[in-house]
Amino acid sequence: MAGLDRLLAKSLDSTIRENLGDRTVQKIEERLFEKYGLSLTQSIEQFQKLDAVLREFFGAGADGLEQRFLKDVCEIKASNNEVWAHIENQDLTKIILESFGDDDKKKILGTINDEAMLISQIIETCNIPQTSGYRKINALIDGGLLIPAGYTITSDGKRVTKYKSIFDNIKIDIVKNKISVALHLQKDLGTSSVLTVCAQL
Repeated sequence: MAGLDRLLAKSLDSTIRENLGDRTVQKIEERLFEKYGLSLTQSIEQFQKLDAVLREFFGAGADGLEQRFLKDVCEIKASNNEVWAHIENQDLTKIILESFGDDDKKKILGTINDEAMLISQIIETCNIPQTSGYRKINALIDGGLLIPAGYTITSDGKRVTKYKSIFDNIKIDIVKNKISVALHLQKDLGTSSVLTVCAQL
């Protein structure tokens, strides 16, 4: 579920910086780069590496820190083989709501709920202009809302990636000007390194 890690990465980065302070974060970033050649944000998408460095600095205290970081960003609830990501973090809800506020992005997300598709197929099915279609699909990929889900071989032998949405249902709640979003995560999207590490705590 690399898309979920990518979706969470920027908000987790901000949360970690707020909780640990500049000096500690600088030391952690230096160690991440020295050990793995990764920045803080990149290490969130490979969370086991960030976990290893946090344990060097905080020992068993890393467990509580990681739980707090994740809770500040989202809460994962699983029951009856269903997994929902409940998000109250305003930066994340903004990314998701802006995607649904754009008609083309909304069409794209709705089109690839059921099956993975090539970018060219998505653009054709959604009947959107090619240039803006590629730009908007790439923005959804960069934001972590679309992830690679298989590939196909073209007639000239090239391997072309198919994409799928990380969720197949969304609930939006507004209570006293506070917006929260719940995403029903797709079942067949692999694993999230953030959730895998945090589930073991």
